Amino acid sequence: MLTELRVRDLATIADVTLQLGPGLNVLTGETGAGKSMLVDALALLLGERAAAGNVRSGAGKAVVEGAFEGLDPATRRRVEDLGLDAEEGRLVIRREISSEGRSRAWVNGSPTTAAVLAELGSLLIDLHGQHETQSLLHPEAQRDILDAFAHANAERAAVAEAHTRVAALKSQEVQLAARRDEVRRRADYLRHVVDEITAAKLVPGEEEALQLEARRLSQAGALVEHAQRVIDALEGEAGNALGALGVVTRSLNALEKIDPATAEWRELLDAAYTNLSELARVATEYAASVQEDPDRLAAVERRRDLIFRLTGKYGVSLEAVLDTKREAEAELELLDTADTDLRSLAGQRSAAEQAMRQAAEALSLKRQEASGRLGRGVNRLLPQLGLSGGKLSVQLVELAEPGVHGGETVQLNVQLNQGHESRPLAKVASGGELSRLMLALKVVLVKHDAIATLVFDEVDQGIGGEVGVQVAAALADVAQRHQVLVITHLPQIAARADSHLAVSKAARRGVATSDVQVLHGEDRVNEIARMLGDTEGDAARRHAQAMLRREGVGSR
Repeated sequence: MLTELRVRDLATIADVTLQLGPGLNVLTGETGAGKSMLVDALALLLGERAAAGNVRSGAGKAVVEGAFEGLDPATRRRVEDLGLDAEEGRLVIRREISSEGRSRAWVNGSPTTAAVLAELGSLLIDLHGQHETQSLLHPEAQRDILDAFAHANAERAAVAEAHTRVAALKSQEVQLAARRDEVRRRADYLRHVVDEITAAKLVPGEEEALQLEARRLSQAGALVEHAQRVIDALEGEAGNALGALGVVTRSLNALEKIDPATAEWRELLDAAYTNLSELARVATEYAASVQEDPDRLAAVERRRDLIFRLTGKYGVSLEAVLDTKREAEAELELLDTADTDLRSLAGQRSAAEQAMRQAAEALSLKRQEASGRLGRGVNRLLPQLGLSGGKLSVQLVELAEPGVHGGETVQLNVQLNQGHESRPLAKVASGGELSRLMLALKVVLVKHDAIATLVFDEVDQGIGGEVGVQVAAALADVAQRHQVLVITHLPQIAARADSHLAVSKAARRGVATSDVQVLHGEDRVNEIARMLGDTEGDAARRHAQAMLRREGVGSR
């Protein structure tokens, strides 16, 4: 529930803090004192569009801050689904509007957007006032009201799940058919690609091997010449390296005879002789293997040209060309399997559509059964709430095909005066009438509604006397299960409050300024007396005291 609302520099409000509790919270005050401005502040806190005109004259920014506590587990899960931390069931929402019209918002200290605030608002507060876009006018809200009353959550979920399944299968069918048709258009080209690359008999790594072979064949003479120079340096008749090692051998023999310690050099000499001998051998074999072969060189270059042409058409490398071939083969294979797969998908879709129809029919049955009960329950209350000719009915309009929300639309129709035509609620109800219709619905739905806090502005418009008593009783009934905040002119409602707050307005430093205080004792008696129309006479005060005693409030 909403435990605290603080408003600074908003319109006529300089700095006001509302401490709210469970049950029925009532906000009273003279007309124009700023009561509805506090509801406007709450709407801003919960995502309503902000404007520079909201900021109090002379202030740099307006600030609205609200604390919500005691979130139930289901609401906490939905809050966390928005990426927010509920911090043990507590939310602190803050919004600032600058004098230039810029807006910023935070939830538990983390920046957020007005869109997220609006989603939070739909979870935390049901706000009904003269300036708000009221949820009861929206078709989806009317559908939700009926389904909550019908205990149809399981059936709704089954329809949504079936609809998702059907939509997924339809999408797969469309995508597969489109791919098949595209392959058919490209089939000749794809076959040409496969045939051309297959005919080339490409081997992975072939490019590098051909490049090396072409270089050796094109420079065979130079390669043989350089290899021969290595051989001559090692084994030539004059000044060759192996011959020099023979001289070293003889000198080392002489050294060993004189100084045995030089025998260690023998190992180095043997290693050098072995390596140079091996080098002479491989150089000789290499020189013998390299031959000029114009025919082979021409064949290698033709092969390289073929690979170059294929990589230019089908990929930057030989591996990419082979990938293109595999992709083309896979696409062609689709032609062989697509029709079979499409028939299989069509069968699955048909079964899913049948399951969806069955789920929609089950939901429709619950809605049909509940629609009459909901209408009757509300209609019993409407005369007590000042709508003596009022009659609410629930109309189910069948759809050509079931959708994600079932097989019909839900529309609340209302007849506000006897003998008048019943019309959609959004087209006939004024702010006060709509508030009382919502109040009647809340009384009927009180066991089903998950939103913890309900706010009513203008619920008492155009009523008084015994009807006012009935409206007060209805609000008190709802407040047994919800936190309720009511802005009212009716003393009958004020007398039922668990918490009574009064708004007043006076000039402060030459600027009209609204203030709020919690009323107790004689202050509360005086305020109810004022609401009764007499601020001076003892009769009004006695009447106010009697009203408070009758409601079991006394003068607290």
